[in-house]
Amino acid sequence: MYKKGDFHLHTTASDGRLSPGEVVEMAGRKGMDIIAITDHDTVSGMDEALDMGKKIKLKIIPGIELSTLYEGKNIHVLGYFKESSNISPKFKNFLTEMSVYRKERAKKIVDNLYKFFNIKLDYEKILENAQNVITRPHIAQAIIDSGYNYSFKYIFTNFIGDSCAAFVPTKKLTTQEGIKLLKSLDSMVVLAHPVLIKGVNVETLLRLPFDGIEAIYSMNGAHDTDRFIKYARKYNKIITAGSDFHGLPRKGRDDSSHSHSIGEVYLDEDGIKIFLNKLQNL
Repeated sequence: MYKKGDFHLHTTASDGRLSPGEVVEMAGRKGMDIIAITDHDTVSGMDEALDMGKKIKLKIIPGIELSTLYEGKNIHVLGYFKESSNISPKFKNFLTEMSVYRKERAKKIVDNLYKFFNIKLDYEKILENAQNVITRPHIAQAIIDSGYNYSFKYIFTNFIGDSCAAFVPTKKLTTQEGIKLLKSLDSMVVLAHPVLIKGVNVETLLRLPFDGIEAIYSMNGAHDTDRFIKYARKYNKIITAGSDFHGLPRKGRDDSSHSHSIGEVYLDEDGIKIFLNKLQNL
C-alpha cells in the first residue's frame, strides 16, 4: 500500500524547472511512492512522467492545475484523472487554445510593464526560456534577469499582481465551468492551496461541487491545516496534500511558494486510501 504521496507537482511542461521525468525521479529519491503531476493548464508532460513512473515503479496520477475565475478572482482547480485515457482530444484542444491565449496575455503584460513602469523586456527571449508556456513567474524572473533590482514579492505586489497596472486577466473560464469541464472527464476535482486565496471566502467555494480541498499545503501556517481539515469535514470533502513543487529556487527569487521540496508535506497512508477510493469510484 502507498504510504507517502505528494499530489501537487509542476514540471517544464508549464512553469517548473525540471522535466517530467526528472520530477518523477526526484520524487522517488525523496521517498514518495505515489505522486500527481499537475502542470498549469496542460497535460503535455504526462506521457514522459508516466513512462518514468513505470521505470522506477512509482505510481503517477495524471493531473492538471486549471486556472479559473470566481467573481473576478483567480481560483486554481486541481483535477485528477483515473487514467491518461480519460483526457479526451477535445479537452486537449481546449488546453491548446488556453496556451495560445497565455502567450497573447504574456505579450500584453510585457507591453504594459514598459508602458506603465518603463520596464523593458525581450518577449521572444521570455517565450524561449519558458519553453512556450508563459506564466507570470516567468515574467517576474525575466525582470530580475534583466538587471532590475526587485524581488519576486515586490514585482507581484507592485507590477503584475491581480490589481496592478500591468496585470492582464486569464482566459475567462469560471470556477463553476472548470469544475464541470473536469467532471465531464470523470476526474476528481480539488480546491487548490486555499491558504493563497484572496478576496473569496473559502467556505463559499466549498459549497461548489468540489470533491476535495488541498488542506495540507507547503505554505500553510500553524493553524491553517487544522482549519482546512475542519472545513473538509463540514462540507464532506476529502483532504489532499501538495508541496506545489516547481523546482530549485532561482537567483533573486523569494517567492517561497515555488521553492518547496517534493514531499515537504505529504498525504499519509490513510489519506491516500481515501484519495484513491474516491478517484476510482467517481
